[in-house]
Amino acid sequence: MVSKSNESTLRRAALDYLARREYSFYELKQKLYSKFPTFEVEIILDVVRALRAENLQSDERFVESYSRYRKSQGFGYKHIRHSLCQKKVESHMIDQHLVADDPEWVQIAVKVVKKKSSRCKCDNMNIFERSKITRFMEGRGFMPRQIQKAIDLSNKVDLE
Repeated sequence: MVSKSNESTLRRAALDYLARREYSFYELKQKLYSKFPTFEVEIILDVVRALRAENLQSDERFVESYSRYRKSQGFGYKHIRHSLCQKKVESHMIDQHLVADDPEWVQIAVKVVKKKSSRCKCDNMNIFERSKITRFMEGRGFMPRQIQKAIDLSNKVDLE
């Protein structure tokens, strides 16, 4: 038997979460389940589906805000895409907001390279520094051609 108080409790908790930030459908469902483990999964799903139907929960908005935030933190396409996939966001939604060949990735990578190499006072990076930054950037989800271009651009800017 589904109690209206159970549904309203779940709805209130879900709205509290959504008031702080966007959540994917999967994330919100998991958060509610971990907070209310005694509630039936079907009740939790019904509440989250209702929020989605009212456009209070949106995977599209989540992808938009999450990717914007992670880009501002200096993460690349592969890292952000992988994180969104782990949050069970559908691929077509990810593809609408993230494009692997977007020139913005190089701009983000240049900022990360500059920040990472700011400790180096030299004009050009040596092989060791270059490979260290390359490994770091690969861990951040940037593609090899983006990393190469970012390192080259950051060296050119430093020389000017």
